[in-house]
Amino acid sequence: MPGQPRNSRTSEESRNSRIQRQVMQLIIDRRLQAGALLPTEAELMEDLGVSRNSVREALKALQALDIVEIRHGYGTYVGQASLTPLIDGLTFRTLARHDHDTGALAEILQVREVLEEGLIRRVAATVSEGELDRLDAVVSRMEAAGRSGRPFPELDREFHELLYACLGNDLVPQLLAAFWTVFRRVNGARGRPDDPSPEVTARWHRDIVTALRARDVEGAQRAMAVHFRGISERAGREPGGGG
Repeated sequence: MPGQPRNSRTSEESRNSRIQRQVMQLIIDRRLQAGALLPTEAELMEDLGVSRNSVREALKALQALDIVEIRHGYGTYVGQASLTPLIDGLTFRTLARHDHDTGALAEILQVREVLEEGLIRRVAATVSEGELDRLDAVVSRMEAAGRSGRPFPELDREFHELLYACLGNDLVPQLLAAFWTVFRRVNGARGRPDDPSPEVTARWHRDIVTALRARDVEGAQRAMAVHFRGISERAGREPGGGG
């Protein structure tokens, strides 16, 4: 607020943060799941000993983090706690860098690369034949699109989501999808077209499946490294890049 003393603003922000933490703790303590109805504003005011305005400000901040969902006329519900705020923040952080600075985009790719190259070793040890068949089917569709010169960003995303499903870790596909989304958003915002060589991109993914089918852990990790090296080179030298 203009003219408001700095100490007063800091105190208000600290109070708002404290109320947000109290609401989150209430959700945890009551074991409320996503979609559950939260106490009313009046009940929160009484439980937390704060004003209606403070409760509303805290709930609005938590809604921005997808921790709560405010449905006007119906109440406030526990949110999905998705990675949407992370995606939005990383997209802004990357685009806020100079348009011709590929460093920020390279950082996103580097994080994805570290995660996927490390996780592919676990995949090689646990992936089933049925899961390999599903991956194979996605790659076959990539190859068909590649032969006609059509890019296939959604197939690319589907492949990487399927690839790690066997790990049984819900956070892994969500986190990787977040970095994938940021990369695509930044490319789109900067007017970069999709990968100019769909056939090459399809071959990278075929090599990953072939190594996994052979239970070749080192080969799978090498294929993933080649895949990311190709993306990084394209992102650094020219528009576009597969996923």
